[in-house]
Amino acid sequence: MNFGQQHEIHKRRFGRNLGVGLVLAALIAIVFGLTVVKVTRGDYEPARAEVQN
Repeated sequence: MNFGQQHEIHKRRFGRNLGVGLVLAALIAIVFGLTVVKVTRGDYEPARAEVQN
C-alpha cells in the first residue's frame, strides 16, 4: 500500500513538535537537577519538633 508523499505542513509540524519536546525535556532536566542539588546540599530538611522539658 503506497501512501504517497508527505505534505509540507506535516514536515513543519513535526519540526515544531520536536522543538517543543526538546524544550520541555530541558526544563524537566533543569528542575530535576536543581532538586537533586538542593537535597544533597542539605537545604531541604523537614522542620523538627522541639521537645520541651
